[in-house]
This record gives sequence, C-alpha cells and structure tokens, in this order.
Amino acid sequence: MKLSENFSLDEMVKSQTAERKGIPNTPDDSQIESMKLLCENILQPIRNEHGPFLVSSGFRSGELCVAIGSNIQSQHAKGEAADFEVAGVDNYGLAMWIQDNLDFDQLILECYTGGNSGWIHCSYKPEGNRKESLTYDKKNGYRKGLIV
Repeated sequence: MKLSENFSLDEMVKSQTAERKGIPNTPDDSQIESMKLLCENILQPIRNEHGPFLVSSGFRSGELCVAIGSNIQSQHAKGEAADFEVAGVDNYGLAMWIQDNLDFDQLILECYTGGNSGWIHCSYKPEGNRKESLTYDKKNGYRKGLIV
C-alpha cells in the first residue's frame, strides 16, 4: 500500500527488532491514516527536496515500543512520527530546512555531532501541530531549539 508517491506502508512498519524478536508490528486503520499524513506532509516533501532516503524507525506497535524501551504512548505508536537521515545531507541543515519549510508537531535533532551524524525525529498530527524544535544528546538530554 502506498502512503505517498514514494513511501509505502511496508517500509513504515519495517523493524529489524520486531523481525528478530517475532513481534507483530501491524497498525490499525487510524494509525495507517496517521502514517499517510506523515508521509504526505513531512517525508515526501523532504524526498522531493533532498532525494531518496530510508526511514530508520517509523510505526512501532505497543509491544515493539516496550521491547526497545520506548513509551507505548509515543508518536511512533500512533503512526505520527519517523526517524530518518538523508545520506550526504548534514542533519543540522536538514533539520533547519524542515523547521523553515514544513508544518510539523515535533522536530528533534538527535545525537548530532556534525555532518551526517545522529538522526532526525519528526512528527505530524492532523490538527494542532506545535512546531516544537528540540535537540537531544546523551550528555545534555533534551534542549529547546536546534542547538549545535
């Protein structure tokens, strides 16, 4: 099932951890609709601007969230969030582009130390997007803004 021009349901639910541990990672109709909105409003515009990329973490079932130490109420569990990076594109620059050009709920520059290090977490909700930008690293935790 296609969620947008270049993103499919299969790639948004793919999880090596789920496969390795035999955990079902099957979304319901509401979660699929949320992933469709995420792909149309966040992931597809990024691909259109910066080229092809893979999502490293999209949808996570409640059981998968528990298995990786995440919260079962996370936006990943709702189908509203994805983690990704675009090969050859500086993650800080990509985060700034998202902040300046897209409507989003939460944008987190995670574990960035320069260049293509770390990854980006971005979420989208059908209503009430906060446009909240954060930076996360293990030393300082979460901080408001895109800080390098």
